[in-house]
Amino acid sequence: MRLDLYQAETGRIAAEQTALLDGARQTLASGRTLSALESNGVLHALQLLIENSIGKAKQCLKAKGEPVPVSAYDAFATLARMGLIDADDLPTWNALIGVRNRIVHDYMNIDLGRIHALVLEARYRFVSDFLGKKIC
Repeated sequence: MRLDLYQAETGRIAAEQTALLDGARQTLASGRTLSALESNGVLHALQLLIENSIGKAKQCLKAKGEPVPVSAYDAFATLARMGLIDADDLPTWNALIGVRNRIVHDYMNIDLGRIHALVLEARYRFVSDFLGKKIC
């Protein structure tokens, strides 16, 4: 897939998932607890946003002729070394990749209170903003 088309698709997916998370944020801000189904939707939306950003990072490296690491952590570290993202953001990226890994691989140990706090504070918008930018 051409890089411009790939980036347009990542932006579309980001907008879609961000809108879902914004809705969950409004629900939480109103004081209502999310149902189990809504909480699962939040987890899925976060997973898609984060996986989308990992894919974008790797596509960017590929487009720049760089080796594409298997590790998402390494992909973002390489983007930082190249000056394509702010190195100060690496701890945030590492934490988000950890959230994604927990959702996918350690789902029995997810603290939904922490996930809901992440949503209530709109911290998912960090990922959405990355997906909306042209970095490569």
